[in-house]
Amino acid sequence: MCGIVGLFLKDVRLEPKLGDLLSDMLITMTDRGPDSAGIAIYGTPTRGRTKITVQSPDGAAFARLENGLRQEGLDATTTVKSTHAVLETGASAVAVRDFIAERHPDIRIMGSGDSVEIYKETGLPKDVVARFGVRSMTGSHGIGHTRMATESAVTTLGAHPFSTGADQCLVHNGSLSNHNNIRRELVREGMTFETQNDSEVAAAYLTAQMAKGKDLGEALTGALDDLDGFFTFVVGTKSGFGVVRDPIACKPAVMAETDRYVAFGSEYRALVNLPGIETARVWEPEPATVYFWDHGKAA
Repeated sequence: MCGIVGLFLKDVRLEPKLGDLLSDMLITMTDRGPDSAGIAIYGTPTRGRTKITVQSPDGAAFARLENGLRQEGLDATTTVKSTHAVLETGASAVAVRDFIAERHPDIRIMGSGDSVEIYKETGLPKDVVARFGVRSMTGSHGIGHTRMATESAVTTLGAHPFSTGADQCLVHNGSLSNHNNIRRELVREGMTFETQNDSEVAAAYLTAQMAKGKDLGEALTGALDDLDGFFTFVVGTKSGFGVVRDPIACKPAVMAETDRYVAFGSEYRALVNLPGIETARVWEPEPATVYFWDHGKAA
């Protein structure tokens, strides 16, 4: 099952409503996956600052982390939201991530980049949305997921979105059959993994392809040849938003586009409350076809 949603805004006047719109879309998909949920929001970057979203069940861990970073001369400020916190730093993101891995292995990194924030936990979408204040968040685009676990345990790390590169994340409905082979190849190339989830492999595959110079659309095209199984992916990058279904396309999907936004939902009911949906172009994405929008260039 699983329910996935995505919203890419063309009209900047909708940006203050992004969190609210995405929250409603995701909550509508609750019955497709009630064990865990997550959302990635792409907000306005701050020049010279990187965001790193971290998670810990111990709320005091974030203060210890911030103090430790400062003692190491790594500038960072922390905004805590329930079990997550967003570090904003002017230091090297690699240096901060290495410090967390070495000194605070109990703190998990959800994602990092100039603009993305990722919040995910076990529980129903309405509870996840409420505990992280997602409705008040602003941004240009975002993706969300509510999970019914089939390939791995119900844990925070097993929830979607998966992020394996700066400002990159993926949500997935389906099951990959060759993820173990792809994982081994990516490990040989230097990729690391936090879970046994097949969706993390898909995210890492796209990260590796984009590291070789491909844009999101080209990386998704490559996935059609290299990844086997049943899948629908919705993917976010710093400025882009992409969708692809496998050649059989047995997982449900619907898209809508107006001059103000592009939206994706596992079912049409996820889209019904979007502004202007009654005049939107609505269609089912074709099998083995990449749909790709980018704020920096034409689709």
